[in-house]
Amino acid sequence: MDTNLLSARLYSGSLSPGGLTWKFTAPISHSAAKNLVVAFNGGFLLKDSNGGYFSEGQMAAPLLTGRASIVIYADGFATVGMWGRDVTMTPSVVAVRQNRTLLVDHGSPVPGLQRYDVTTWGASLNQIVDTPRSGLGVTNNGALVYVEGPMNIIDLARILVRAGAVRAMVLDMNPAWPIFATYTPSTPDGVATPANGKDLTPSMVPTPARFFETAYARDFITMSSI
Repeated sequence: MDTNLLSARLYSGSLSPGGLTWKFTAPISHSAAKNLVVAFNGGFLLKDSNGGYFSEGQMAAPLLTGRASIVIYADGFATVGMWGRDVTMTPSVVAVRQNRTLLVDHGSPVPGLQRYDVTTWGASLNQIVDTPRSGLGVTNNGALVYVEGPMNIIDLARILVRAGAVRAMVLDMNPAWPIFATYTPSTPDGVATPANGKDLTPSMVPTPARFFETAYARDFITMSSI
């Protein structure tokens, strides 16, 4: 995802991070759908993320040094890094979503990954090793990379590296949560809708309609044309 062409926005939910006062929350509005290109899942619930959450001027949970973070700035630019080293709070930061520690750093998987680990990088449903997992990385030229599929944590890290990620973090996992949907209206002035959306992989359980559902209570990220 070319961050020179796409603007990011963090949408918050009543369950994750919690609260009912968010301006940007599901469903995606008609006006926002006019430029919507991509929407994808956020990270674990805050109780499982071991990290903080900041959006719309609200600190839903304290931001922690050393945590993997997706950071969005006022101009819509987004990146992934370690909080306190690669990214820090500045007046231009409008959203920070933390989730565990970096999975990829300096262009390589972090040391100590275990193929059959079903707890350190998130609790696997029914302790299934090759469960659906998702991750987000950033390349040397600033592009964002999203990876999803049934796999172990080592494979997730390796695929992110193969895709060019120099830093990457885990997002949500298990069948019900990973989703990356692209929207392609039939006309240049068309609006993104569930009908013109498409999941990244056929194994994804959620559909492109998820982000347009009033009842959807989890956080997610959109990328829209500038």
